[in-house]
Amino acid sequence: MTSHSPLDDTTPADTTASGTPVVLTARRARAAADAIAPLPRSVKDAALLAVADALEARTDEIVEANAKDVAKARAAGTSETVIDRLTLTAERVAAIASDVRDVAGLPDPVGEVVRGSTLPNGIDLRQVRVPLGVVGIIYEARPNVTVDAAALCLKSGNAVLLRGSSSAYASNTALVGVLRDAIAGADLPADAVQLVPGESRDSVRELMRARGLVDVLIPRGGASLIRTVVEESTVPVIETGTGNCHVYVDAEADIDMAVDILVNSKAQRPSVCNAAETLLVHQDIADAFLPRALDALAEAGVTVHGDERVLPYAEGSKAAVVAATEDDWEAEYLSYDIAAAVVDSLDGAVTHIRRWTSGHTEAIVTTSQGAARRFTQLVDSTTVAVNASTRFTDGGQFGFGAEIGISTQKLHARGPMGLPELTSTKYIVTGDGHTR
Repeated sequence: MTSHSPLDDTTPADTTASGTPVVLTARRARAAADAIAPLPRSVKDAALLAVADALEARTDEIVEANAKDVAKARAAGTSETVIDRLTLTAERVAAIASDVRDVAGLPDPVGEVVRGSTLPNGIDLRQVRVPLGVVGIIYEARPNVTVDAAALCLKSGNAVLLRGSSSAYASNTALVGVLRDAIAGADLPADAVQLVPGESRDSVRELMRARGLVDVLIPRGGASLIRTVVEESTVPVIETGTGNCHVYVDAEADIDMAVDILVNSKAQRPSVCNAAETLLVHQDIADAFLPRALDALAEAGVTVHGDERVLPYAEGSKAAVVAATEDDWEAEYLSYDIAAAVVDSLDGAVTHIRRWTSGHTEAIVTTSQGAARRFTQLVDSTTVAVNASTRFTDGGQFGFGAEIGISTQKLHARGPMGLPELTSTKYIVTGDGHTR
């Protein structure tokens, strides 16, 4: 099975006498960022609508390029869940184009006054949103990220440098070609959207060290990729995280609701970061809930990695249940697998989550307002869902149009990152000859 991280590629990078291709690309991005930062919303929206139209008009070209990546991945023995994330169909391209139109319809964050006041000395003080500048995205086999990232960056007045993995190279090349043609036709600099040249780890390292040319890096992918970017980059990083998401079924849960939420959280699309990876069940409802839950998971094709209190419920069931190991509690399976445990109490569930969570999304199913309130107070993740699937932690579902990633850090941006998270702020101080 091949790796799908841009950090695992090994092709030597090219260089030029005047600097590496990565540096030259970053310089062009810097010039483009300076050009688009002051543009009004109408210009940026027109460019995004042109992008959406171009994606639909050139769908066959995009799908054909993607088919090459998918064929290569299958030949390399790549898992079907990873291939699902890699695959673009005509329907998926149409959905991506729709997301771009949604982004165009959102308010422009640039210039928004975050706070302001007139100081006692008469000076007018305003804190306003401004673009970050040049945003670098390092991501794995998710070609939809190419368009989502570009659309959000353009709308928020940023230039974007896209460094996907070699496994999606043909797809990303085709998509970026469409994007560049579309925005150039709408009078935006084409260099506002660029692929980082090279398919080697050297090109990634250069991007991570392009401080002064690149303002921020956002890694999207597995734990190894994110850790490497965070630890090795000299460019500031907004850290996204893996998704070890939990569903806790409380003693006072509605069982029908709990089964539906569990199956949707796990099996609706298991290859994504907001899919549930661990089920926790209160001991008082285990006898009534677990037999139904195991059967429902079996029908969805899910293998359960159960603790010693879950395993007995598999007897006489059609469920595929295996004994859980310590590694299962921290696993981000991204597959039709889920870890499961019975806990003594809500506080026991919270203790388990605090130990093993990646800080992404946790859900509680309960009819008790008190239990819901306590769970949301005690669990410290980017998103806590009450009687709702973990799959709702998504920029599109939250009304952000799309997302640049889901940040699990606590600085600047947390949770699904939309347009405001792609801005910084500056203070504008207006006086009338004031001196200090």
